[in-house]
Amino acid sequence: MYAWQVGQPGPDVERALSRVEMETPRPAAGELLVAVDACGVCRTDLHVASGELPVHRASVVPGHDVVGHVTEVGDGVSDFRPGDRVGVAWLRETDGTCRFCGRGRENLCPASRYTGWDADGGYAEFTTVRSDFAYALPDGYSDEELAPLLCAGIIGYRALRLADLPPGGRLGIYGFGASAHLTAQVAIAQGAEVHVLTRSARAQRLALDLGAASARDASP
Repeated sequence: MYAWQVGQPGPDVERALSRVEMETPRPAAGELLVAVDACGVCRTDLHVASGELPVHRASVVPGHDVVGHVTEVGDGVSDFRPGDRVGVAWLRETDGTCRFCGRGRENLCPASRYTGWDADGGYAEFTTVRSDFAYALPDGYSDEELAPLLCAGIIGYRALRLADLPPGGRLGIYGFGASAHLTAQVAIAQGAEVHVLTRSARAQRLALDLGAASARDASP
């Protein structure tokens, strides 16, 4: 298969990434082999390629906003089958036993591993994912629409849930990047009054276009 690897991390991302031909991976027990249909570009991918994150896997294949379909299942997998549409996100695996995992905060697990950093990700024709960390994706949405939800969408939705916003409540958002603009759309659709603070005039216009009640400069 063809893939993009981070050969030598550095500030010139185009030089850091190389298109290579490599063996198609096989799913281990409990894993899925996924044919990649689309993969978003996250800032974290740029951190991996530029060397701003330390190397965890030499010549890693980045990409963790993956939309694809299952082509093979490993031993012991019963919740997915070939042909299923799935998503692969940043968090790849945890120990499942630490105090953070026990409290539903597995992103803080000290043994956590990540797609496109600790293991090859979605800038390739195929990737693998543990079945218990794969997302079953619905029909009716394009690959390009779903891919950003597997990182920015997850982050924004979790933040919205933690905010415990009451029905018809008011939500303030500081900054208006990828996760924030998705959070705003969900909150507005749920009937919230959303107010945005961001330095970018372009982002302010986007916030208003999406239905925010106000969008103002966040500069002091």
